[in-house]
Amino acid sequence: METSCFSLSCFSLTLFLSLFTTTVLAGDPDMLQDVCVADLNSSVKVNGFPCKADITANDFYFKGLANAGATNNTMGSVVTGANVEKVPGLNTLGVSLSRIDYAPGGLNPPHTHPRATEMIFVLEGELEVGFITTSNKLFTKNITKGDIFVFPRGLVHFQKNNGVEPAAVIAAFNSQLPGTQSIAVTLFGSTPEVPESVLTKAFQVGTKEVDKIKSRFAPKKN
Repeated sequence: METSCFSLSCFSLTLFLSLFTTTVLAGDPDMLQDVCVADLNSSVKVNGFPCKADITANDFYFKGLANAGATNNTMGSVVTGANVEKVPGLNTLGVSLSRIDYAPGGLNPPHTHPRATEMIFVLEGELEVGFITTSNKLFTKNITKGDIFVFPRGLVHFQKNNGVEPAAVIAAFNSQLPGTQSIAVTLFGSTPEVPESVLTKAFQVGTKEVDKIKSRFAPKKN
Protein backbone atom coordinates (compact mmCIF):
# COMPACT_ATOMS: atom_id res chain seq x y z
CA MET A 1 0.00 0.00 0.00
CA GLU A 2 1.48 3.34 -1.03
CA THR A 3 1.59 6.21 1.44
CA SER A 4 1.84 9.88 0.56
CA CYS A 5 4.55 12.00 2.16
CA PHE A 6 3.00 15.36 2.99
CA SER A 7 4.43 15.71 6.49
CA LEU A 8 6.81 18.49 7.57
CA SER A 9 9.63 15.95 8.06
CA CYS A 10 9.28 14.68 4.49
CA PHE A 11 9.25 18.24 3.16
CA SER A 12 12.35 19.09 5.21
CA LEU A 13 14.17 16.01 3.89
CA THR A 14 13.30 16.90 0.29
CA LEU A 15 14.47 20.49 0.78
CA PHE A 16 17.72 19.35 2.40
CA LEU A 17 18.47 16.92 -0.43
CA SER A 18 17.84 19.58 -3.06
CA LEU A 19 20.08 22.09 -1.29
CA PHE A 20 22.78 19.49 -0.76
CA THR A 21 22.75 18.54 -4.42
CA THR A 22 22.98 22.19 -5.46
CA THR A 23 25.86 22.77 -3.06
CA VAL A 24 27.79 19.78 -4.38
CA LEU A 25 27.37 20.95 -7.97
CA ALA A 26 28.32 24.56 -7.16
CA GLY A 27 31.19 23.94 -4.73
CA ASP A 28 34.93 23.66 -5.27
CA PRO A 29 36.25 20.54 -7.00
CA ASP A 30 37.17 17.67 -4.73
CA MET A 31 40.77 17.70 -3.49
CA LEU A 32 42.96 14.96 -4.95
CA GLN A 33 45.17 14.68 -1.85
CA ASP A 34 44.95 15.31 1.86
CA VAL A 35 47.11 18.45 1.91
CA CYS A 36 49.04 20.66 -0.50
CA VAL A 37 51.24 22.89 1.64
CA ALA A 38 52.32 25.94 -0.34
CA ASP A 39 55.92 26.18 -1.47
CA LEU A 40 56.23 29.96 -1.16
CA ASN A 41 59.79 29.90 -2.53
CA SER A 42 58.94 28.12 -5.78
CA SER A 43 59.36 29.98 -9.07
CA VAL A 44 56.54 27.94 -10.62
CA LYS A 45 53.46 30.08 -11.34
CA VAL A 46 50.06 28.38 -10.96
CA ASN A 47 46.58 29.41 -9.83
CA GLY A 48 47.61 29.10 -6.21
CA PHE A 49 50.94 27.69 -5.04
CA PRO A 50 52.72 24.43 -5.89
CA CYS A 51 52.94 21.80 -3.16
CA LYS A 52 56.16 21.28 -1.24
CA ALA A 53 57.37 17.83 -0.29
CA ASP A 54 58.61 18.27 3.28
CA ILE A 55 55.87 19.53 5.59
CA THR A 56 55.54 19.95 9.35
CA ALA A 57 52.83 20.89 11.84
CA ASN A 58 54.16 24.45 11.76
CA ASP A 59 52.89 24.80 8.18
CA PHE A 60 49.38 24.73 9.67
CA TYR A 61 50.10 27.00 12.64
CA PHE A 62 50.07 30.78 13.16
CA LYS A 63 49.83 32.85 16.33
CA GLY A 64 49.89 36.29 14.74
CA LEU A 65 46.27 37.12 15.53
CA ALA A 66 46.63 36.82 19.29
CA ASN A 67 47.74 40.40 19.91
CA ALA A 68 46.45 43.76 18.73
CA GLY A 69 48.27 45.40 15.84
CA ALA A 70 49.65 48.94 15.87
CA THR A 71 47.04 51.48 14.76
CA ASN A 72 49.22 54.60 14.88
CA ASN A 73 48.83 55.38 11.18
CA THR A 74 46.82 57.75 9.01
CA MET A 75 43.68 55.59 8.98
CA GLY A 76 43.91 54.46 12.60
CA SER A 77 43.48 50.80 11.68
CA VAL A 78 45.62 47.79 10.81
CA VAL A 79 44.87 44.42 9.21
CA THR A 80 46.86 41.34 10.25
CA GLY A 81 46.33 38.56 7.73
CA ALA A 82 46.37 34.81 8.35
CA ASN A 83 46.23 33.72 4.73
CA VAL A 84 48.22 31.20 2.69
CA GLU A 85 51.24 33.52 2.72
CA LYS A 86 51.35 33.25 6.52
CA VAL A 87 49.90 29.73 6.88
CA PRO A 88 51.16 27.64 3.92
CA GLY A 89 48.91 24.74 4.95
CA LEU A 90 45.88 26.77 3.79
CA ASN A 91 46.87 26.18 0.16
CA THR A 92 43.90 24.68 -1.77
CA LEU A 93 41.64 24.77 1.32
CA GLY A 94 39.72 27.93 0.37
CA VAL A 95 39.68 29.62 3.79
CA SER A 96 41.64 32.30 5.66
CA LEU A 97 41.34 34.77 8.53
CA SER A 98 42.42 38.28 9.42
CA ARG A 99 42.43 40.38 12.56
CA ILE A 100 41.55 44.06 12.18
CA ASP A 101 42.30 46.55 14.94
CA TYR A 102 40.92 50.09 15.10
CA ALA A 103 41.93 53.07 17.21
CA PRO A 104 39.08 55.31 18.42
CA GLY A 105 37.85 56.98 15.23
CA GLY A 106 39.87 54.53 13.15
CA LEU A 107 38.72 53.56 9.66
CA ASN A 108 39.28 50.52 7.48
CA PRO A 109 38.67 52.54 4.29
CA PRO A 110 36.41 51.51 1.40
CA HIS A 111 37.87 48.46 -0.33
CA THR A 112 36.93 45.20 -2.03
CA HIS A 113 37.97 41.53 -1.87
CA PRO A 114 37.73 40.26 -5.45
CA ARG A 115 38.05 36.59 -4.52
CA ALA A 116 36.06 36.21 -1.30
CA THR A 117 33.04 36.98 0.81
CA GLU A 118 34.03 38.33 4.23
CA MET A 119 32.39 37.70 7.61
CA ILE A 120 33.54 39.65 10.68
CA PHE A 121 33.09 38.82 14.37
CA VAL A 122 33.51 41.71 16.81
CA LEU A 123 36.00 40.95 19.57
CA GLU A 124 35.86 44.34 21.28
CA GLY A 125 34.36 47.78 20.76
CA GLU A 126 31.66 49.14 18.49
CA LEU A 127 31.78 49.74 14.75
CA GLU A 128 29.78 51.27 11.96
CA VAL A 129 30.04 48.92 8.98
CA GLY A 130 28.58 48.90 5.51
CA PHE A 131 28.73 47.75 1.91
CA ILE A 132 27.49 49.16 -1.39
CA THR A 133 25.79 47.08 -4.08
CA THR A 134 26.39 47.45 -7.82
CA SER A 135 23.14 49.45 -7.97
CA ASN A 136 24.69 51.94 -5.49
CA LYS A 137 22.51 50.86 -2.54
CA LEU A 138 24.25 51.33 0.81
CA PHE A 139 23.61 48.87 3.65
CA THR A 140 24.97 49.96 7.05
CA LYS A 141 24.77 48.67 10.60
CA ASN A 142 26.19 49.56 14.01
CA ILE A 143 27.67 46.42 15.56
CA THR A 144 29.19 45.67 18.96
CA LYS A 145 31.05 42.92 20.81
CA GLY A 146 29.83 39.45 19.82
CA ASP A 147 28.05 40.63 16.66
CA ILE A 148 28.62 39.27 13.14
CA PHE A 149 28.32 41.10 9.82
CA VAL A 150 28.83 39.83 6.25
CA PHE A 151 30.30 41.66 3.24
CA PRO A 152 29.40 39.95 -0.07
CA ARG A 153 32.22 39.05 -2.41
CA GLY A 154 33.59 41.85 -4.57
CA LEU A 155 31.41 44.66 -3.16
CA VAL A 156 32.90 47.89 -1.80
CA HIS A 157 32.75 47.93 2.01
CA PHE A 158 34.20 49.64 5.09
CA GLN A 159 34.36 49.60 8.88
CA LYS A 160 34.71 52.62 11.20
CA ASN A 161 35.21 52.76 14.95
CA ASN A 162 32.86 55.46 16.22
CA GLY A 163 33.53 54.57 19.84
CA VAL A 164 35.91 56.10 22.35
CA GLU A 165 37.74 52.80 22.97
CA PRO A 166 39.82 50.61 20.64
CA ALA A 167 37.93 47.98 18.66
CA ALA A 168 38.91 44.68 17.04
CA VAL A 169 37.35 42.03 14.83
CA ILE A 170 38.23 38.64 13.41
CA ALA A 171 37.44 38.40 9.70
CA ALA A 172 36.85 35.08 7.92
CA PHE A 173 37.13 34.59 4.13
CA ASN A 174 36.20 31.77 1.77
CA SER A 175 39.53 32.10 -0.02
CA GLN A 176 43.09 31.23 0.91
CA LEU A 177 44.14 34.64 -0.49
CA PRO A 178 41.11 36.94 -0.86
CA GLY A 179 43.04 39.93 -2.20
CA THR A 180 42.31 43.54 -1.24
CA GLN A 181 41.81 46.59 -3.41
CA SER A 182 41.63 49.82 -1.43
CA ILE A 183 39.67 52.23 -3.62
CA ALA A 184 41.71 55.36 -2.88
CA VAL A 185 45.11 53.68 -3.10
CA THR A 186 44.16 51.79 -6.26
CA LEU A 187 43.11 54.94 -8.09
CA PHE A 188 45.58 57.48 -6.72
CA GLY A 189 48.62 55.37 -5.82
CA SER A 190 49.00 52.91 -8.68
CA THR A 191 52.23 52.29 -10.60
CA PRO A 192 52.28 53.56 -13.28
CA GLU A 193 49.79 56.28 -12.41
CA VAL A 194 46.22 56.37 -13.65
CA PRO A 195 46.13 59.18 -16.26
CA GLU A 196 45.20 62.49 -14.71
CA SER A 197 42.62 63.12 -17.43
CA VAL A 198 40.80 59.94 -16.35
CA LEU A 199 40.67 60.97 -12.70
CA THR A 200 39.64 64.59 -13.28
CA LYS A 201 36.77 63.51 -15.52
CA ALA A 202 35.68 60.61 -13.29
CA PHE A 203 35.61 62.69 -10.10
CA GLN A 204 34.62 65.98 -11.78
CA VAL A 205 37.49 67.90 -10.15
CA GLY A 206 40.49 69.87 -11.35
CA THR A 207 44.10 68.75 -11.75
CA LYS A 208 45.16 70.51 -8.54
CA GLU A 209 42.77 68.41 -6.48
CA VAL A 210 43.92 65.21 -8.19
CA ASP A 211 47.60 66.07 -7.67
CA LYS A 212 46.96 66.81 -3.99
CA ILE A 213 45.28 63.44 -3.44
CA LYS A 214 47.99 61.62 -5.44
CA SER A 215 50.67 63.15 -3.23
CA ARG A 216 49.10 61.46 -0.21
CA PHE A 217 48.96 58.01 -1.81
CA ALA A 218 52.10 58.02 -3.94
CA PRO A 219 54.25 54.88 -3.44
CA LYS A 220 57.06 55.50 -0.99
CA LYS A 221 60.51 55.53 -2.53
CA ASN A 222 63.32 53.63 -0.81
